[in-house]
Amino acid sequence: MITCFIRYEIDPFKREEFAAYARNWGQAIPRSGADLIGYFGPHEGSATTAYGVYNIESLAAYEAYRARLAADPLGAENYQLARRERFILKEDRIFLKNVSLPHAKGISS
Repeated sequence: MITCFIRYEIDPFKREEFAAYARNWGQAIPRSGADLIGYFGPHEGSATTAYGVYNIESLAAYEAYRARLAADPLGAENYQLARRERFILKEDRIFLKNVSLPHAKGISS
């Protein structure tokens, strides 16, 4: 299992547009085969940094997932929304593997 971290630089005056975009991915991404952890928008501190995070089985599975996502009606609509409204100024994607597993269970008192 790998985790995809997408770092967005967004227009600080279009945070609501980004939030709508994120909610749409909340439907389309799981439907297309990835385990969505969530989309995270600015709250305190930077008004321009946001993240999308999801798990996928492998890079090969990622390629098939991206094709399904582009074919999904809401996915296609969301790509068009981002192009039309231009609220994403920059987007970087990185794939990481969780190397701290297994995590210890909490100690109860």
